[in-house]
Parts: sequence; C-alpha cells; structure tokens
Amino acid sequence: MTIRNLDALFRPRTIVLVGAGNQPGSVGAGNQPGSVGAVVARNLFAAGFSGPIMPVNPHERAIRSSICYSSVAQLPLDPDLAVVASPAPAVPGLLAELAARGCRAAVVLTAGLGASTAREAMLDAARPSTMRLVGPNSIGFISPGLGINASFAHLTPPQGDIAFVSQSGAIVTAMLDWAADRRIGFSHVVSVGDMLDVDFGDLLDQLAVDAHTKAILLYVESITNARKFMSAARLAARTKPVVVIKAGRSEAGARAATSHTGALAGSDAVYDAAFRRAGMLRVGSLRELFEAVGTLATGLRPAGSRLAILSNGGGVGVLATDALADYGGEPAVLQPETLEILARVIPGGSIGTPVDLGGDADGSRYGAALDAVLADPGKDAVLVLNCPTAVADGLDCAEATLARLQRDRRSAALTCWLGAEGARASRRLFSASGFPTYETPDEAIRAFMHLVDYRRNQTLLMETPPAVDVEGVDKAAARAIIDAVLADGRSFLSAPEATALLAAYAVPVVPIDVASTPDEAAAVAGRLGGPVALKILSPDLPPRSDPVGVRLDLVGETAVREAGETLLAGLAAARPGARIDGFTVQPMIQRPQAHELTLGATEDATFGPVLLFGQGGTAVEVVADRAFGLPPLNLVLARAMIDRTRVARLLGGYRDRPAADREAIATTLVKLSQMLADLPEIFELDINPLLADADGVLALDARVEVKARTERTRIPFAIRAYPTMLERTLSTRDGARYFCRPIRPEDEPALIGMLQSSDPDDIRLRFFAPIKTIGHGFAARLTQIDYDREMALVLQPAEGRTGAILGVARLISDPDGVAAEFGVMVRSDQKGRGLGYALMQEILDYARHRGIHRVYGDVLAENRSMLEMARQLGFALRRDPHDPRLERIEIELSAVGALPSVASEPRS
Repeated sequence: MTIRNLDALFRPRTIVLVGAGNQPGSVGAGNQPGSVGAVVARNLFAAGFSGPIMPVNPHERAIRSSICYSSVAQLPLDPDLAVVASPAPAVPGLLAELAARGCRAAVVLTAGLGASTAREAMLDAARPSTMRLVGPNSIGFISPGLGINASFAHLTPPQGDIAFVSQSGAIVTAMLDWAADRRIGFSHVVSVGDMLDVDFGDLLDQLAVDAHTKAILLYVESITNARKFMSAARLAARTKPVVVIKAGRSEAGARAATSHTGALAGSDAVYDAAFRRAGMLRVGSLRELFEAVGTLATGLRPAGSRLAILSNGGGVGVLATDALADYGGEPAVLQPETLEILARVIPGGSIGTPVDLGGDADGSRYGAALDAVLADPGKDAVLVLNCPTAVADGLDCAEATLARLQRDRRSAALTCWLGAEGARASRRLFSASGFPTYETPDEAIRAFMHLVDYRRNQTLLMETPPAVDVEGVDKAAARAIIDAVLADGRSFLSAPEATALLAAYAVPVVPIDVASTPDEAAAVAGRLGGPVALKILSPDLPPRSDPVGVRLDLVGETAVREAGETLLAGLAAARPGARIDGFTVQPMIQRPQAHELTLGATEDATFGPVLLFGQGGTAVEVVADRAFGLPPLNLVLARAMIDRTRVARLLGGYRDRPAADREAIATTLVKLSQMLADLPEIFELDINPLLADADGVLALDARVEVKARTERTRIPFAIRAYPTMLERTLSTRDGARYFCRPIRPEDEPALIGMLQSSDPDDIRLRFFAPIKTIGHGFAARLTQIDYDREMALVLQPAEGRTGAILGVARLISDPDGVAAEFGVMVRSDQKGRGLGYALMQEILDYARHRGIHRVYGDVLAENRSMLEMARQLGFALRRDPHDPRLERIEIELSAVGALPSVASEPRS
C-alpha cells in the first residue's frame, strides 16, 4: 500500500477519538488520571476542525462538552479518521470495529504494541478495508490548515507551507517549540512512530502532490522499504525541497566484514549516498533543518561553490573564508578588471579575497563595491558581511546593499549583519525583501553550502549521461563462473575465477596462469620473463591471505621453484590439512605513475547492493577515503562518486605526474554496477588495488564472495535497474522488424531528434499544446524515468538497435500500482506502419505483468486515428464532461482477454 486512503488522514470529514478522556496524563489510561486521551481531546477540540469530532470512552458521558459514545458501534456517523489512545490489548479489536464502520485511516498513539502477534493482529484488522495505520507509538498528526491537532503535543503550530515528518515524537515536540519561538508554521506534522503501515515513502508520495506544502522536512532513524522510499523521495525532490536529518551517524553499527568494502561501509555512509541520489539535502542538526529550508525557499541556485566575500572587517572576513574551506567551498577569484574598480572604490582597503571594505565603509562604498563584484563572472555567489562600528551606520549599508541586490536578482547573494540590537533592523530589512540573512559568518557559509549541495544533487537528478558502449562483455561466461562456484559449495571465487569474472565484463586485468607444481610454476615464470608473483591456490586460504601463501618479485625459474617449495612447506606447518590446488603465477606490474584505487560492492541490510570508490592500497581502512553510491550507475553518477573523494584531486595530475584516465575509472564503476544487476549472487566484491594512470586502469587483485539467492533472501536494488528482460525484437503487420526496449537516460538526444523530426501538429496532439523549443529539462523528464512506477518503451530499427527512435509508448502508474496513464507517439514519417498499435500492445502487456488493473488516457477529440486505435484495442471511450475537447479512454485489463499480439521474438 502507498497513498491509498491517505486522503482520509490529510482531508478527513469526520474524526473519532477512541480513548478520549478528561484528565491529562499517559497513553492508554482511559478515564483514569493520567490519560493522554484527555490531552488529545483538548488539542483536537481546540484546533478548529469544521467537521464532527466523536469521542469514544465507555466511562465518560461527555468529553469537553461533547457527547461521548460508549463504543465504536454506537457512533452516529461513519468516521474517516480515527485517533486511537486506548490500552494496547484493546487496539487490534478496536481497529477491526473501526474498519467495519468504514474508517479509512487511523492514528495509533498507543505504545507497547511491539510484539509481533499484536502487530500482525493490527494489520489483519486493517487489511480487508485497506484502512491505513499511522503508528503505533505515534504522538499524532497535525494539520493546522484544516484545524486538526490529533496529537498529544504541547501546542498547536500556526499554518504554514512546511511539512514535517518525524520518526521520533520527542523531536516533534522539540521542533514545534523551536518553531513557535521563530513564528514558523506548518502545513502538516506527522509522527510516524513504529511505521507499521504508513512510512516515509507513503508520506513523501502524498506530500509531493500536496498543494499546501512547499517544502518537506524529515527526521529519519531508519527506512523500512528502501525501494519505495527512493522512488517516492526522487519524485518529491524533483517538485520541492526535501531536507532530511538522520540520527545515528556513527559507524559503530557497521557490519563486520572480511572485505575492505564491507569494512568501510557504515550504514550512515549508505544513507548519505541514498539521500544524495534522491536529490534531497541532508543536514546535521535541527537548527540546520530550518536554516536550510529558509535558504532554499529564497529560490537562490548558485551555479557552483565559488563565493565572493565582502566585509567591513578583516577578521570576520577571514572567519568566513575559513568556514568556507571547512565546508568544502572555494573563494571566488575576481577578475583583474573587478580588482581595479575595487581599488578605486576602497581607499587603503584589502583588495582580494575576502574583500575588506574598511571599518569606515558606508552605504555608498558598499553599493559601489557590490556592483563590481556582482558583475564579475568569476563568482557563483556573494556573501555581504557587516560588523557594527561607531563610524558607519549599519542600516545605511544594509539599504545600499539591498538596493543593489534588488536590481540584480539573477545573482545569488546572502547577507550577514553581525550583532544584536544594532543589527536587528538590517536583518529584518533583508528578510522582508526575501533575501537570506544570518547572524554569524558560520551560519551564512553553511547556508551557502546548503544551496551548493542542493543544486548539485538536483543536477545529478537531471543530468543526461553519455552512452556507455561496453564491448566484449560476456554475461554467459560470468554466469558460468558464478554457477560453478556455487555448485562446488564455495562462497569465495579463487583468484583465477575472480580475474575471469572481471575480464568477462571487460575490466582490464593482469593475466594469471595456474601451475600444479613448483616446477610448472617455474616454467611459467620462465616463459613470462621478468619478476613474477607466486601464490598458493587453495580453497582453504581466503583471498588476500597472509604471507604464508604469497611471494612477490621473484626473478628466474630457480627463484620461483624454491619459493614454491618453501610455500608448500610453510603452509603444511601453519595450516595442516589445507587443500592445495596448485599455484598462480602473475607478472609483477610496473606502472610507477599509477594511483592505487579501490572499487567494490557490498550489500547493505536496508538499501541492498552498494558500490564504493576510494583510495586503495594496504592501508585502505585507515585512510578511509571513499564514496558510496547506489546502483544502477551511469557515467554521470560514477564521476560524481569519484569527485567526492580526496584522491580525486590527485587523479587530476600534479608536478610531473600526469592526470589519470578518469573516464576509464568511471566506466569501470558502471561495469561493476551492471555486473551486480546481472549477477545477484554477488554478495561482496573488492578490487584493490585498481591501478589508474594516463593509460587507463588495471585490476591487480580482486576478491569476490557469492551467496546462493532466492527471491526471499535477495535484497533488491533500492532503485530498480534497467529492465533488460523487456528488450525484444518484433514484427509489425507489414513484416517489418523493429527493436523494442525500455528508454534510457542517454536516449535524450535521440528523443529530441524524434520530436524535432515530427510534424508540430503531431506534437500538439500528443502533449496537448504546441512546443516550439524542446529543451534539456523537458526531454530529461521523459528519458530519466523511475522504472519502479513508470515505463517508456521505444522502437528502433531492428538492425541497429541504437540511434534513431521511431516511436515511444509511456505508462505512468499511480503510487498504488492499480491504475496507470498512458501516452504514445510515433515519428510523423513512420505513421501508418502499425508502430503505434505495436507499442500499445507492448505497453499494455507490460501493465498486465505489473498487476495494473486499469489503463487510461486523455485524447483530443480531433485525434481520430488515436481514438480508432483505442477502439480496436478494446478501450472504452467517453467524452470528458468538463472539457468537450477531450475523450477519456480506459481499459480494464483484468476484464479482457489476451489481445492479438504482433509477431515477436522472446524477450532476452
């Protein structure tokens, strides 16, 4: 379940309070002293709800002068929303009674329902009528705009446009208190409690389309359904700012693992990667939570992290510059022309970064300097600072600053007037005009970096990745390796198997030879020439075992033979009974300019497969320079992972060391991502080191752990991967063959080409309005889709399988997966060949497989060819009563048989 019946929570017509009381106190005490039901009753009746509120308590005649009913059965009206504050043992039965009365949502405040039997009983009670449950162990739900305070919070906040969803009731009350002091209002406040049913994903889906909510705040302790959360979060973050604070940032709870990747993967690092991938902004404190929302609400979107700083005090400017470095920003480098202007404007001032206007700077100096800096292309934003002085009027400086900022609203600008009483009027001036202002340089810099991080995350959501043409991938060979290891009852791939697995995905590797005896190993070394590495091959020695099984830099056959004999003797003494399958021999690689990197994959208990990139080598855990990302990856996301590490700066080259091939590194990350999608049995994978230099990359050593999987034991990708199983070749009625596949983000240029090659009137019939310019934003929304709730199938010539797109069919499901809206378009010069009919059959077939019951769409009444095709496919047509230009067409997939299908080859 997702948003089904959540309208009963957010827009109820009638409310019942079960467990209402007249005395304040603790949850579940009925009419006894200490009843939280009394606090909820006070809040609920005082909040101003316009509909009926019906209290239920068998021990009371009236609650706050309203008739109290002895049971749910006696209620005179069927409630939409129930608020339950009854003792724990009674809750499942009460929910069953409420469901029987047609109640569609319940907020369960009661604690003590942690036992699995009680939780199952609650779900069983709600399931027949799909009644939604918030809680248990919730402090309630508040919607000030509707006059609802169904909580035992200590106050009712004013109406606003910020929604706050929290997993902690204590954080809710603290936030309400903090916000009240700052006159901040809310559209909705939800305490999700134990999230037995309604969770963050459900509420993000609801709030994403809530017209009264302009920004969403989350306090998160854990996520229960990662895929639903990521799908909803990505949708919400595209429409409005979503700011999150996550408790439990330490890595003390990281799973003990035998791989470097597993050892480095703290759960918080994975949450951080998930929030970033969803386009949300993560902050570290409750104060930052509201600071970030206030800053984002201004609409400022700096293009980068270069900040110009103006101040009338050198010390405060230096503090701001230090904070900028601490938070990962960079000072702007002003152009020589700008510096010349500033030198004329500021007599004796510091012309540089930061710009010191001098302690006697008045409004005219502020204005002239700010004009010059605002025009400089070397900055992404400006921070204007002011310290109170006895020789200049801070308000005069503020007014001059504001006048310049109002004249140039294209530039991102923040202000910070330090002080208390003397600066208050200036800060009010900026706030009233919609410009962000702060009390300290640290707050201002932190706010600027919130803007930078938010824009960066949003850009990643919409940036079009280049296509990755990976030649030489042999999925069948990789599958055979994994199957053989599992059939042998092993968990770890041997060194030759791990090397072969990487080679199957076109990852450059060091050749590896297997020898049965020291003599054979010596012969291999003689053939290779140069220094070699010799390792014992044994299923009883885990990969990267201690030196008992390894010798490096061996030169010559004699040295290799003697080392092999020594290794055998040492192993027999150290590990009696260890099985020996022989030796591996590899040439020692000499790439002195290469960087040692680590790439890996591990499995997070919440988000499933996770990828890692960072600095490698023997001290990888100590250095701990790494970035995590959720698969599936494309080149844009892989590059962003690399950029988040310290080693990324070294990869750019320095002194006499040339830049490494970053594209080769990013491509390797994409290959690992695809490997995880193709081979779900991979549990952990670790390449360390991966050498990277100007000539590309080379994997020196790899460790791979696998597990036999079933649908029950596999944790899926948190973001649904590209569904290769939907690729197929089909033939239309004229015998022409086409390749049909799901759309990819990198299809943006081809999709734009299709639209530009089509008749403008065909585009108008598809999108209901003329489109003169097809820009990146529009095309990205059509190509960068969430396969979990949306599908778009494209047709291409069968022989190419790339290049031109001839037609597209799209299906967008509601969050519940019950109904979906479709759209279809064929390039104008391809019409009349049956492509639209073929695409519609494919998309309807996909809808059936996903369990969607109803597919619908709106069609312009003048689009006769589309309406005729809909009739042939079995759609019912009816004129839209609100708009006579439109026809609503619908098909109930559960009520029709299989449609006649075009000839097609099996899906790969």
